[in-house]
Amino acid sequence: MSDRLSARQLLALLADAGSFRELPAPPGRSAPDGPLGWQGYDAARARAAARTGERESVVCGTAEVDGTRAVLIAFEFGFLGGSLGERTGDRLVAAYAHAREQRLPVVPLVATGGSRMQEGMRALTQLQRVARESVRTREAGLPQIAVLRDPTTGGGWATLGAGADVVLALPGAQVGFAGSRVRPPTADPAAYTAEAQVAAGSADAVVAPDRLKEVLGTWLRLLTRPAAAAPLPPALGGAAPSATGWDAVVRARAAGRPRAGAYLDACFTRRVAVSGDRCGGADPDGMLCGFGERDGRGVAFAAQTGTAARPAGYRTAARLIRLADRLGIPVLTLVDTPGAANDAAAEREGAGAAIAEVFGAVAAARVPVTTLVIGEGGSGGALALAAPDNTWATPDSYFSVIAPELAAAILKRPPEAARATADQLRLRPQDLVELGVVRGIVAPADHPLPRSTGRRPPG
Repeated sequence: MSDRLSARQLLALLADAGSFRELPAPPGRSAPDGPLGWQGYDAARARAAARTGERESVVCGTAEVDGTRAVLIAFEFGFLGGSLGERTGDRLVAAYAHAREQRLPVVPLVATGGSRMQEGMRALTQLQRVARESVRTREAGLPQIAVLRDPTTGGGWATLGAGADVVLALPGAQVGFAGSRVRPPTADPAAYTAEAQVAAGSADAVVAPDRLKEVLGTWLRLLTRPAAAAPLPPALGGAAPSATGWDAVVRARAAGRPRAGAYLDACFTRRVAVSGDRCGGADPDGMLCGFGERDGRGVAFAAQTGTAARPAGYRTAARLIRLADRLGIPVLTLVDTPGAANDAAAEREGAGAAIAEVFGAVAAARVPVTTLVIGEGGSGGALALAAPDNTWATPDSYFSVIAPELAAAILKRPPEAARATADQLRLRPQDLVELGVVRGIVAPADHPLPRSTGRRPPG
């Protein structure tokens, strides 16, 4: 698939056979040469129509993509550079309204240079109309998945693209608020690419053209068919309880202990990633976020990987939880961190505010949130992801107000006192059950649940 396909060629490749139905175009506006009376504008539109076979820069309709029905909005870059004018705005408003009436997700397939100069501020204000429709659609609980083609710049990127819930991009696509002709002459072209936007946390993934239909279909299915509750995976390590608090710490820190990726693979048949905090950062090494499929239904997940999670990771997790809550999708969180990153860079990146976002997102969630502590549960950086009254632990984990070494230091004890301090902190899974901090200990799949858990995990 080429990124320079026409709008209809792209629609034909993404839509299931025979499923695309174009939406009727709203009545046209008839002012000669547009709202500004720009000389030659009507002639330019006529040439664009003759060249592309289209009457405007977008083609809107409904289709099934790998079995899921959606509203597709395909930009035709050959029509005046895919620019947005008043008639474009009319079509976009009508497409979003139809999506809300029919309870369908919206998929903008963006390829645009921005607002149409021949219509001046009347064209630029179409961005306000698009933003309003996007907000209404979001409030209606419907997902929006943007696909960034080449180029996606200006207001099209700042509304239909960056404003979507999930942002996918084709490899090498030019993406940025500034188009190639208006950037500073010293600007690095590599900063205006799909790959750079993913690295900066402004897009979720670069998708190869030959996989676009499959990936888009997976996203649509997961975001529109939620599970009733998040399944709780069985423990992947041993079932034996830790004899002492220090034993629990050593087991949780063991290099060979199963990590988040193994738990997610055991829990879901497939998964797709949400990446980036939309504030210029991403933490793919510290926080895995996305949606997984279980028995054909979607579940959101935010999983720590055993490292000191960065502020961008916490903001990404908060974004994921808020999105899942809006779409009615249950959430699984996996706790595994020695603690949040606390270096100078983390403070400059807003560590406290980022962690507060996660606490707030979990507290505000109306969907079921289920938590499993799979390794280290280090202080507030771990607790932020934990669901109140629905947190479980594996036998090879611990959860503590602070690491025992740091607790000993704060109490002015010698380093060798960390072992005894670990016992005093009562951080073992069985201690946490007795304290009422966790609901129970999750055993391996082939091992019966301990009697002390009292309640069987969901899923």
